[in-house]
Order: sequence, then C-alpha cells, then structure tokens
Amino acid sequence: MKIRKLMLPAVLAFSGALAVSTDSLAQPASLDDQAITWLQQFVQVDTINPPGNEYRAVEFYARIFEQFGISYETAESAPGRGNIWARLQGGDEPGLILLQHTDVVPADRQYWTFDPLSGELKDGYIYGRGTRDMKGLGIAQLVAFLQLHQSGQALNRDVVFLATADEEAGGEFGVGWLIDNRPAIFEGAGILLNEGGGGSRSSAGDVTFGVEVTQKVPVWLRLEAVDVPGHGSSPRTTSSVTRIVSALNTLLENPFPPRIIPPVDEYFANMAETMNDEWAASYANMGRAIQDPAFMQRLHEQRAGHHALTRDTCSMTRFEGSNKINVIPPEAWAELDCRILPDKPSEQFVAELEALIAGSGVTVEVIMAFTPAISTTNSRLFQAIMNVTGELHPGSRVIPSVSTGFTDSHFTRDLGIISYGFNPLITDDGEHTGVHGNDERVPEAAFRRGVSDYYSVIRNVVFD
Repeated sequence: MKIRKLMLPAVLAFSGALAVSTDSLAQPASLDDQAITWLQQFVQVDTINPPGNEYRAVEFYARIFEQFGISYETAESAPGRGNIWARLQGGDEPGLILLQHTDVVPADRQYWTFDPLSGELKDGYIYGRGTRDMKGLGIAQLVAFLQLHQSGQALNRDVVFLATADEEAGGEFGVGWLIDNRPAIFEGAGILLNEGGGGSRSSAGDVTFGVEVTQKVPVWLRLEAVDVPGHGSSPRTTSSVTRIVSALNTLLENPFPPRIIPPVDEYFANMAETMNDEWAASYANMGRAIQDPAFMQRLHEQRAGHHALTRDTCSMTRFEGSNKINVIPPEAWAELDCRILPDKPSEQFVAELEALIAGSGVTVEVIMAFTPAISTTNSRLFQAIMNVTGELHPGSRVIPSVSTGFTDSHFTRDLGIISYGFNPLITDDGEHTGVHGNDERVPEAAFRRGVSDYYSVIRNVVFD
C-alpha cells in the first residue's frame, strides 16, 4: 500500500485589488435585508474549484470587514488560494468558530435553466451555484458575526469568523493548511459551527433539525495494474485493463457487509418517531432490518443516502486504459471514492479491500484518507440549538445526524474541537435544492428566516 503525500507550496502573501466596490456593499437599514444582496453578490464571485481562486472571496469579505471597522487577517496557501479570518474578543469560555468554505463545485451551463453564477432573485428564489453549498450559510455566519460586533455587549468567549479555500477538493489548501501554518486561529477554541446539517419540513408540517455530529470517512483510492502491452487484434490471457476490470468486478459483486454503528442507530430511531409509513418499523430497529436482503435492496433503490449509512461503500468514478483503440496498454488505472463508517481506522479498511482483490495483480494507492471522529452532544452549543429552535419553531425536533459526505469538520474534530454541522434553513419535503447538481437555488423567505434564526442560536451561546 502506497501513501500519496499532498505537497503544498510555501505561504504567499495575500495580494490583489479588492474587486467589490464600496457602493455595492453600502449598508441598508437592516442586516437581514443586506444578507439577500450579499448572497446574490457572493454567488457572482467565481470560486469554482478547480481551480478555486478563493482570493476573490477574500476580497469580498475583506471589503465588508473594512466597512464595518473589523480587523481581519488573510493568507494564501498557494497562488490564488485565499483564506480570511476575523476575531471578536470575549471572555474565558472556550472559543466559538464559525467555519465556512468559499469554493463551490463546477456547474455545466448547458444543463441549467439560468446562469449558475447569476445570483438572480426571481419568483421568490435566489439562484446560483453556492446558494446552498455553502455561500448561503456563509452569509448567515457573516451577518451573525456583524450583529455580535454591533451589539456592544460583552461576549463570554472569543468568536472567530473563518472562511477557507478548497473544501470541495479535500481542504488541504484551506483548513488543513491553516492548522499547520496558522495554528493560532484555533487556539482556545472549544466549539465550532460548520455546514452538514439542516432543517426539513415533512408533508404533514413536522419540522426536524439535523445536527451533523459525525460523518463517513472518505478514503480515496487509486487502483493500478501493469502487464504486457500488445496489439488489440491479439488479446493475451491477462492485460493491465483486464486486471483492473477483474478487481472492480470483485468489488461490485462483493459489497461490504452492512452494520449499524450507534450514531446511525440513534439517527434512524429518531427519524422513525415521526414516520407514519411502511418504513417506520424498520428505521426503529435498523440493526434488525439490515439482515433482510429484500429490505436492503429497497432501501438502496429508494433511499440511497440512508443506505450508504449502513455500510462502507466505494463508488467507481474514474478509469483509464489505452489512448488508442487498437493498443493494449502496459498500464491501466481506476479511482474509487470510498466512504467508511467512523468506527474503524482507514488503514484497516484498505487492508480489507486489498485482501478482497488479492490475486488480481492490482496495487492500491491511498490518495486521501481522513481519521474518524464523533462530536459529543453534551455541550452548551448543542443545548442552545435545541432550546432556540424549539422556541422559534414550536413542536420541532433536533436530532444528531451522520453525514455520508465529508466537511472540514473532520480537521477540527481531530483538534478536539466539538464541531457541528448546522443550518437552520428549513427545506420542504420534495423541494428542489440543486446541491452539487443543476439549478441550485434557495427560497428567499426561508433564507431570510434562517439568517435570523442562526443569530438567535449564536447569541444564546456567547452572551451570559
């Protein structure tokens, strides 16, 4: 097993003119109103990763901080890969970090019904890449930070606003780099809010807020095979391509066995309490349900995201053989996006996968692997989320959740910082979001309410 080390260049000083004009950021009567304008403008800032160019987001935020008289710092982990942070000084309680990433995934214009970077407000929706993931939540963090600054009240702890690069590609040019090169940002911090959770409203009107406390661990692998090349007209008994295909077929026909870890069990059991359909009994006892192959097949077909929480998974995402149709290549490779449950180290998973495909003549290289971590719900921050959402949305519920994807919280959990994915934005059952897909958008009214609710939660934590 080879480990590929990600090499990062030395720090470069942040530079570049601020592109956003003072007039465009003029403060209206209400920060809640300004949040709408800021989100529209932020969507228009091109930070598609690759290549990222998150320095543009740094320019955007820097101008706002200067307007409000807030000191800030910036750093580039590589040319154009900008990060920005600001701190409000407070008391001796463990600090709170408001963490966001400013990069967004690509968007193919031909499959969208509007310009992905338009930030257009139409028919009650704000449109564009990042409105959901996660420039919308980033603006909510900004507004909360500014409201704390303007309140004039003493804080019981430091509050850090931190906007970083590269989360969509693993975070090595963002939070990962900052931990190694700007560790003072994280010193004294005990709690953190990030993306990863959200509110949902069922067709019956029941509101549930999921708070992400752990996530499946990404283990990105590259399978490589070398064999004798030749002419396509004379197939050999083995080739680099057939070796890769054989290994992939073995993985396809032998899915990893299902298992239910305690956070997932609690998550499903909490969901079962508001279910009134044929799924309820199974979710209430998922440890038993996964023993039924017919149920697992139905879960996979109809609720793929929940199925992914019941086992380790590998998605086959990239493959390459010959660059010419009549040439059997000497080398072939494939890449896997594997996600494992956070109850074992990635080294154990890789060893299990290598044993499964042993004999195929394929080697396994680890491109990226994170460490598993789970945040406790025994904190003032989690209690504040429960109390505030319960007051603002009577009858709503808060449940700890497990994410199939990864966020930068895995970095901060490794530091011992209690890290939650939480966004009070409420999404109606069946509502189109477009996250990592086409036509990403957010309802203006729901976003506006989410911005207000977010500050209410933070205020409950930082004021005695």
